Amino acid sequence: MTTPWGELALTRFPEDPRDRLRAWDASDEYLLRHLAEQQTPLSGTVVVVGDRWGALVTALAAHQPVQITDSCLTQEATRANLARHDVEPGSVRLLTTQDPPPGRIDVLLVRVPKSLALLEDQLLRLAPAVHEGTVVIGAGMVTEIHTSTLRLFERILGPTRTSLAEKKARLIFCTPQPSQARPANPWPYTYTLPDGIGAVSGRTVVNHAGVFCADRLDIGTRFFLGHLPQGKGAQRVVDLGCGNGVVGTAVALANPEAEVLFVDESFQAVASAEATYRANGVQGHAEFRVGDGLAGVPAGSVDLVLNNPPFHSHQATTDATAWRMFTGARRALRPGGELWVIGNRHLGYHVKLRRMFGNSQLVAGDPKFVVLRAVKR
Repeated sequence: MTTPWGELALTRFPEDPRDRLRAWDASDEYLLRHLAEQQTPLSGTVVVVGDRWGALVTALAAHQPVQITDSCLTQEATRANLARHDVEPGSVRLLTTQDPPPGRIDVLLVRVPKSLALLEDQLLRLAPAVHEGTVVIGAGMVTEIHTSTLRLFERILGPTRTSLAEKKARLIFCTPQPSQARPANPWPYTYTLPDGIGAVSGRTVVNHAGVFCADRLDIGTRFFLGHLPQGKGAQRVVDLGCGNGVVGTAVALANPEAEVLFVDESFQAVASAEATYRANGVQGHAEFRVGDGLAGVPAGSVDLVLNNPPFHSHQATTDATAWRMFTGARRALRPGGELWVIGNRHLGYHVKLRRMFGNSQLVAGDPKFVVLRAVKR
């Protein structure tokens, strides 16, 4: 990536030489170029929210920025990119969206996330630390910045305008008015599940901002809940890519002897899963882990993996995440252990599972979704 301060060699995480997706985009370049051309003072506490793979904080490392992210993969990419450029450990402070933010913010740089709810939550959490002199600049591709995005900045922080588009990227300029009234933070959001979906019928769901389908049960998960395996007894079960934890909670309710591991790369998701589990008073053993899939789970230690893999990485459509999840599941499962997958019919997951496991069985299907089962031989 070319920046006003030189060239940066950046990678995503996990690093894959076959991956043709870049670790930055035109909006990162636009933002950095604007900071340099306007000679924006980068003194005091510089906070970067939503930095995708650490491109912004790596470029600004000399100013000791604070990065706030919902993704543990972003944190790992950031560490690797900082190390690649010999940045002193500790020069960049890495926080999650669940951590208390800095008490004072002098420069706030926001990469606009895909989720408007996550943006709302983060702006409301950061607003008390923003003062009249704070420089607030957002950045995103034109497809990511909408009228609702601008209204959110304006409603929470103050008057907002946008730049002209360059290379399909746009900047947002906000003039903070700390004295203006701010709305209450509606997150996390709690709702009651409908009947007819098994063990979690009528139960409570807690969703932090940014978690998929935060205000309702999505139709894919609903279909999966109607076709979960009915195993009993002591089992080690993983809700892989757990989101709000509804699937793993359903297993724990139906089989109190099961040990359930909830894992997701999103800090917001794992916080939601734990809150959902606790809200329903589940009796049993559960572990909640933010991580890169099943990395760190001992090989051959799991009886059952339940998975609804995402097929988007930010704005890009890719099956790389699903492939890595399936690979990790095969390693973690004991012989005879099973991977159950819910996915859109058109994604063709049965082909990948047959290639990896040597087998794939259709458990259930409708015009949109399929539930597939693969057994480790």
